[in-house]
Amino acid sequence: MHSTGLISHAYRRASDLSHGEQRQLELAIVLCTEPDVLLLDEPLAGMGLEESARMIALLKTLVQSHAILLVEHDMDAVFSIADVITVMVNGVVLQTGFPDEIRSNSEVQRAYFGH
Repeated sequence: MHSTGLISHAYRRASDLSHGEQRQLELAIVLCTEPDVLLLDEPLAGMGLEESARMIALLKTLVQSHAILLVEHDMDAVFSIADVITVMVNGVVLQTGFPDEIRSNSEVQRAYFGH
């Protein structure tokens, strides 16, 4: 609970937590199993800016001790968390590389940013 930022909510019911806090709780539950790899499918979905910022900060700490496979559409979050990014379009790999390579790739810009 400490690492997920939920210690102050330890005695609250899960149903009383905000959406973002519930997602943090899901991660806390998974972390109790001591996994080596975290498979996360859109962990920021449905979150507001403040909740997203908390989750991004949490994920940044987790990448120090866990391999993370992250499926996420929030590209700013992906660029701030990931060491290596694979961009897919319609189920086909478009590009794999470091964040700066992906950000500057013209095919990726056309597919995701409309440039």
